[in-house]
Amino acid sequence: MLDTPTHISDKSVLVLGIESSCDETAASVVRRYKDGRVEVLSSLVASQNEVHAPYGGVVPEIAARAHMQKIESITASALKDAKITWSDLDAVAATAGPGLIGGVMTGLMAAKGLAVSLNIPLIGINHLEGHALSPRLTQDCPFPYLLLLVSGGHTQLLSVDGVGDFTRLGSTVDDAAGETFDKTAKIMSLGFPGGPALERMAEFGNSKAIKLPRPFKGKPHADFSFSGLKTATARAFDKLGNSCEQGKADLAASFQQTVSDVLCDRTQNAMNMFSATHDAPYRFVVAGGVAANGVIRSALENLCQDNHFTLIAPPLKYCGDNGAMIALVGAERLLLGQTDGLDVKARPRWPLDMGSAQNNPASGFGKKGPKS
Repeated sequence: MLDTPTHISDKSVLVLGIESSCDETAASVVRRYKDGRVEVLSSLVASQNEVHAPYGGVVPEIAARAHMQKIESITASALKDAKITWSDLDAVAATAGPGLIGGVMTGLMAAKGLAVSLNIPLIGINHLEGHALSPRLTQDCPFPYLLLLVSGGHTQLLSVDGVGDFTRLGSTVDDAAGETFDKTAKIMSLGFPGGPALERMAEFGNSKAIKLPRPFKGKPHADFSFSGLKTATARAFDKLGNSCEQGKADLAASFQQTVSDVLCDRTQNAMNMFSATHDAPYRFVVAGGVAANGVIRSALENLCQDNHFTLIAPPLKYCGDNGAMIALVGAERLLLGQTDGLDVKARPRWPLDMGSAQNNPASGFGKKGPKS
């Protein structure tokens, strides 16, 4: 572990955050004041959509290569946009997992090099914690709160009681909601990235036109399942054949509404669990890429009103993968004295609630460890 620099301000810390867990290379500089205020000085995201589009999904080898090509320039540009120099940094934080291991290694190795050359602390960040704390980039979001983390790789409900303090209330037992969006869009040939493309198509459809299953709806727990929905949607699309575009729009709208209904049904149970163990006022945070979906956001807002929860969500630009959320968690941990040595490892799997994941895995327990 590197020594904490003596030049850290009594009022704030300045952290560079690097994110490379999937198909976006991102870097950001964030200033975290000790009174809790946060200032995003820069936030750059280099998309890889163009190189992955021909394949209809993210190709890990191509993603890793693209990260290597962009990581140096985007970190330098983040400092330039922030109007600071390398010597101004108090720490460098980087995603250390979970994610595509090639990309995670690229960003983490870049951060290690900077930490050594600048003699500043290194902080390895759980990518999911970045999403979990992302609303705090732009608004007051005190602990504790109930979190719906809904992204391409994860769909979980957690109680968030502090930095690094997570309790799993529910998780998907198979596919994530975002993955289901992307694969359904691929089946329907809507383009890449699939989630936003499907949402655009759904705007022209009738959400009640096609009946689709709602897995686990009405069950007394807070777990999710999307595999059966994905299969049912694929079969419904096959039945459409070469029908008009209206049929595709109706299917997209019906699918989107079904996912929204499932998320709300499971979240209702989690709200009951959360309110039984926490005192009011109750806060509900939705974060991750799928949190950018307008229909889902609107439905969750109505659910919060009915259950006396305040909905807190990051701006759309911070719903997807970004460096600002990584820098923020890095700053929070730096102020708590939680830094890492150069031996911190890149991890393809890294549950937020490791205890629950090991003792009662919801899905994906194998050689790489528990997924959730």
